[in-house]
Amino acid sequence: MGLGSTAKKIQKVADIAEELYTKVNELKTQLQELRGTVEDTNDRVDEVERRLDDQRALLEAIAAEQGIDADAVLTDAVIDDAED
Repeated sequence: MGLGSTAKKIQKVADIAEELYTKVNELKTQLQELRGTVEDTNDRVDEVERRLDDQRALLEAIAAEQGIDADAVLTDAVIDDAED
């Protein structure tokens, strides 16, 4: 085996290593972006849940003021959904 073929093989390995390095960096960037998106989504979900809790409290207060049993209404809704 001559030095020329060895140099070609070494160059090929170096080229493959460079491609892999580039791809790893791209994946790292994508992962960082994904983490940011997940954090943003988590913050939004937390806000939606908080607002939902606030709305539920308001609806329960209104129901109690009107003499409506909110738990009974919810139970009936669950039963109706199960029957459908």
